[in-house]
Amino acid sequence: MAIVANTYQTYSAVGRREDLSNTIYNIAPSDTPFMSMIGKAKATNTLVEWQTDTIASPASNAFIDGDDYAYTAVTPTVRLGNYTQISRKTVIVSGSQQASNNAGRDSEMAYQLSLNSKALKKDMELALTGNVAKAVGNASTARKSGGLETWLITNTSRGGGSPAGANPSANSGSTATDAGTKRALTEALLKTVIQSVYTQGGDPTTVMVGPVNKGKISGFDGRSSARQMIAKDAIQGGAHLYSSDFGELKIIPSRISREQSCFVLDPEFWKVAYFRDFKQEEVAKTGDAIKRALLVEFSLISANEKASGIVADCTIT
Repeated sequence: MAIVANTYQTYSAVGRREDLSNTIYNIAPSDTPFMSMIGKAKATNTLVEWQTDTIASPASNAFIDGDDYAYTAVTPTVRLGNYTQISRKTVIVSGSQQASNNAGRDSEMAYQLSLNSKALKKDMELALTGNVAKAVGNASTARKSGGLETWLITNTSRGGGSPAGANPSANSGSTATDAGTKRALTEALLKTVIQSVYTQGGDPTTVMVGPVNKGKISGFDGRSSARQMIAKDAIQGGAHLYSSDFGELKIIPSRISREQSCFVLDPEFWKVAYFRDFKQEEVAKTGDAIKRALLVEFSLISANEKASGIVADCTIT
């Protein structure tokens, strides 16, 4: 169809107002499942320390009438510790940008601080769940908090060639471990670790796993005989609860913890200790710009690693 001559079209028009939405769409995940489920504590030093103890295993206990007492040797408590880690995000916005009328946000600085605060929590989640050994640090090296994977020693299932990890009586949190050979996550492996935790005295409540292995758990054989009422227009394709011989465990996915690691957790025995809680600091002005810093200093407390376990070194496809 031909256009009538001299029709004034949008292509040549000047002064048309822009149609820019006042909403900024952001789907980047900001959930931190491990940090959200565990407790909080207050640290008073850069080295956070605590003690663990146990009681004797059941034994035959019968004595003759009139027998003299024999005294059991006292076993000292185990003293453990982890270092605090400083994590931060910084933002600088020019004076002109801060004064501008920006679509989707009233204040550029407030918007950037909001984004960076979420990113900072994700960085914390990565550190708390990670396979990173604790480090005391020095004038040129940052202190590091030993992550979740470095504390799990007693109740573990590891791939071929995997080191056993640190000595739980002295060096927990100090050794990162990985296998030379990985294997698929199976129900048998998961059941073995849950049973081990129970035998040690734990009562785990949660399985935390990456998205690929979350799908594998949903495909365990026990699902094939399941019967449940669902809506006629719904498809039940996932499992959110694992009923083991030793209790029911919630299955939660994590986008941040390592996909190759399946954690069997009792959140009661894990805490994030804050030496310096989340805070925003104004940074000295040195130009025509506004500067802010977001900072937190924290450490992971493993109150008793025997209450949890790990199926490590799983394949991730």
